[in-house]
Amino acid sequence: MNIFSLNIQQIKAKPLSSILNIFLFATGVAIISFLFLTTEKIEKQLNNNVAGIDLVVGAKGSPLQLILAGIYHIDHPTGNIQYKEAQELTQNPLIKQAIPLALGDNYHGFRIVGTDHSYSDLYSGRLKEGMLWEKDFEATIGFKVSEKTGLKIGDKFTGVHGLIEDAGHAHDDQGYLVTGIFEETGTVLDQLILTNIGSVWRIHEHHNEHQDEEHTDNHENGNANIDDHAHDHDHEHNHDCEHDHEFNTGDDKEITMLLVKYANPMGAITLPRLINTSTNMQAAAPALEINRLYSLMGVGVQTIRLIAGFIIIISAFSIFISLLNSLKERKYELALIRSMGGSRKKLFSLVILEGMTIAFIGYLSGVLLSRLGMLLVSSYTENNYHYNLLQWFNLNDCYFLFVSLIIGLLSALIPAIKAMRTDISKTLSE
Repeated sequence: MNIFSLNIQQIKAKPLSSILNIFLFATGVAIISFLFLTTEKIEKQLNNNVAGIDLVVGAKGSPLQLILAGIYHIDHPTGNIQYKEAQELTQNPLIKQAIPLALGDNYHGFRIVGTDHSYSDLYSGRLKEGMLWEKDFEATIGFKVSEKTGLKIGDKFTGVHGLIEDAGHAHDDQGYLVTGIFEETGTVLDQLILTNIGSVWRIHEHHNEHQDEEHTDNHENGNANIDDHAHDHDHEHNHDCEHDHEFNTGDDKEITMLLVKYANPMGAITLPRLINTSTNMQAAAPALEINRLYSLMGVGVQTIRLIAGFIIIISAFSIFISLLNSLKERKYELALIRSMGGSRKKLFSLVILEGMTIAFIGYLSGVLLSRLGMLLVSSYTENNYHYNLLQWFNLNDCYFLFVSLIIGLLSALIPAIKAMRTDISKTLSE
């Protein structure tokens, strides 16, 4: 029987001890691998979607919320800003480019964004088929929108009021026509429906008129269910329009925010303070807020990594103690191997191989568990935020394999030396 067959037989001979060692080792590897995968994927998504935007200008509120809503489209905006005031701001010589965004509706959870053609240029958006929107109620959709909803060129669809799927009033009387589909970019563009701002204004102007008519009819008819209507309205307001994303008409038109690029470095010094102190708007710098988010995440991630590392160290000690104890039970077997011509080197290799095999199986189990965790997390983020975090391979996996084998070797080193020094005559005489 060769050394590899002996190694497998030894592991099978102690099933409970081997399973415990493998489980402990796999748990530590799974946690560390999962954290590396998720943090790397999240950081990549965050950096890709910034797309060179220097400043986000919107209603006063939480700066981080403004960034998450305006760039990543995973939160509600802080409110609306006056379009006239936003236009005046764009005349500032420190601003190279200002892209307006008007939010308020969704289609199957995918946000409908009123903007101009320069927005797609931020993400190097190229058309897979069709053309960009030109007229009111024409829309160009992202790759993921087309894939998930089945929309294609020439199809018509209607949006739902609010930014939460199926939670608001449907605009059944105003439909959008799909004129183009973007190629996949791996950015937030894949999950957006783009149209012009005029479409958003018109559809919400009609929505407001419809609400006013309903209110008048209810008042004239002495609606006895006015309390229920108020409750329903409050519920819709809280879920679909948390910060009142309805657009006014006439000179009081509103947009949700501006995405700004500086003309020169002086903009970073001057513009945010100017906007925050002298206007009714708020300026938030993506780089600053994302770094703040990283720092908040970093403490928790680092703590979990330390816990996982501690689990791996406990696993290494467990392997060491298990091998050391097993030598007492196997000393006669090892002495027989020596008496039958087995060298000291073979005994040493046998114990080392056992420790490294347990570590290797633990590593494979841990990597498998981490991918299962990634699959579950990615499924959640895909369904709720339309972001896919799934990643099957990472370069860090190779480093984890090397470190795992080293840990297995070190944990088996002392037991292997003791096995190599087995006294044949004394052991057999006993």
